[in-house]
Amino acid sequence: MTGTAPGTPRDHGQRGTESADRVADVLLLFAQSDHPLGVSKIARSLSLSKAVVHRILQSLTSRSLLQLVPGDQTYILGPAATSLSAKAWSQMDVRTIAAPILRRLREQTRETTTLSVLVGHQRIYLDQFESPQEVKMVVELGPRFALHSGASSRSILAFLPEPFIEEAVRHLGAADPDFDADAYRDELQQVHEKGVAVSMNERNTGAAAIAAPFFDAAGNVMGSISSCGPVFRYGEEGHEDHVRMVIHAARAITSALAGDA
Repeated sequence: MTGTAPGTPRDHGQRGTESADRVADVLLLFAQSDHPLGVSKIARSLSLSKAVVHRILQSLTSRSLLQLVPGDQTYILGPAATSLSAKAWSQMDVRTIAAPILRRLREQTRETTTLSVLVGHQRIYLDQFESPQEVKMVVELGPRFALHSGASSRSILAFLPEPFIEEAVRHLGAADPDFDADAYRDELQQVHEKGVAVSMNERNTGAAAIAAPFFDAAGNVMGSISSCGPVFRYGEEGHEDHVRMVIHAARAITSALAGDA
């Protein structure tokens, strides 16, 4: 007679694998969601009991992989996801994928082109290709930038879940008592619809940028690219052509990341 009695190591291994699968499924659900998630929504989406989901959420929250939305019973990805994101960027050489596209964009526009990636609730410049012109923009690689200001940031923020936008609105409102939250949200909606953000004298006086986001195969925003330079070269003449070239370059990076190129 053969078989495995309940409670043997093999049985524990099977249950352990099932538990790990459930945790992975919950994390992937958050990665694919545009909104905070609660216990009931997760339970329905994954066909799990609320008790199981609650235990998983407690475990992930205790490790800062998830965090509660203030004043709500829903969850979003937590700060520990930042370290995972940064590690993923170091292992996936997006710079190699984007480099020929950004070089071509620089040749077309004769302006500095940049590559930004989303890291947690911020972004970093990962690469740049400087303009051949004497007067030009140069960015600093490595430091983290907030998502609320500048074309490269807003082109990412417009495609992130609502908690990211709420955070940006709170920050800007605290810094400026005259800040118009409704106008800012309308601007983000326009960026979302057009797929491009433009800034003039926003983060730096005399600087201008046109930025567009790029996405992974599942449609999640991963970062943005920009063409940036002195504001006097970003006038109306040729502006729309410039915008189209940036959008086209961003879409080319999205296709390359998905393996279509």
